[in-house]
Amino acid sequence: MGAVLKSFTIEPLVEILAWGQNVLKEFDTLTFEVLNPDSAHGIYAGESITIEGKNYLYRGYKAWSDLGEILFCRMLTPKVLSDHTVQISYKKLDLSDSFHHSGAKEEKYGTQSKFSALHKNEEPAFLSPYLRALQSAKVGEKKRILNLGINTGDEFDLIRQILPHEEYLNLELVGIDHSQTAIAYARERFSEGNASFYVHDINDLASLELGKFDLIISIGTLQSPGIDFKLLFMQLVQEYLTREGAIILGFPNCRWMGGEMIYGAKAPNYPYSEMTLLYKDVYYCKKYLQQKKFRVTLTGKDYIFLTGTSIRKD
Repeated sequence: MGAVLKSFTIEPLVEILAWGQNVLKEFDTLTFEVLNPDSAHGIYAGESITIEGKNYLYRGYKAWSDLGEILFCRMLTPKVLSDHTVQISYKKLDLSDSFHHSGAKEEKYGTQSKFSALHKNEEPAFLSPYLRALQSAKVGEKKRILNLGINTGDEFDLIRQILPHEEYLNLELVGIDHSQTAIAYARERFSEGNASFYVHDINDLASLELGKFDLIISIGTLQSPGIDFKLLFMQLVQEYLTREGAIILGFPNCRWMGGEMIYGAKAPNYPYSEMTLLYKDVYYCKKYLQQKKFRVTLTGKDYIFLTGTSIRKD
């Protein structure tokens, strides 16, 4: 059910936001008429523009897309209404359609779970900073790579896509996850012979006798319930990383709901995104690695990527 079309010209964004929040309490869609963003170029949101004697406040499609995300809506394809205006429509997301609500453990992330529908490499806000992290870590120069929380292997697949085939085959890849179905799928997916996968508790890495690695990757795993984050992180650096090695950690700052990756992690006891715990963990890792003579960079938005590269000298 949708609300009637409303027209905005010079109203401030705070008024439009409040109107949208109120309408969505009753309706599933939101539709309004605004200045066509293609009517001007090189000006910023909120700048005043006059067209044929009528005043407007300019906003680009990025602003309207961001507003939809804030309202937990999917932005639909805009429609041209007149020479200078377009119709913007939002559809409310089904917030219950999310793997976050699953109570299972191993198969919460299995091949039949909602999580299996996620393809992070197809989300620009994930792909770009992850590519940058791999480039900073000089992935093509590494020999052994460990991924904790590998699931079905998307992080390895991107490495396979960006490296020349022979260079990729020279890598030894090791992936660990607690989901049996995800690991079974990964073993079929990476059949070239240079990848090994284990169904295992990452709190007990010692029993696998893995040796050391030139690159360690873990995205959205070390902060999981049941993992002693700081202890495991220190063990990885001290016991599993070569002296010249690199580490890439991905910290989720988003939620996956109704087919969308929504910015801002949900913190306990808060009805909105609150990032104190995220920044605390990121800062701890950054300071620890710097003390161990690593160069550390932080990139990303929906996922915060911490990349540590060794600058230790003999």
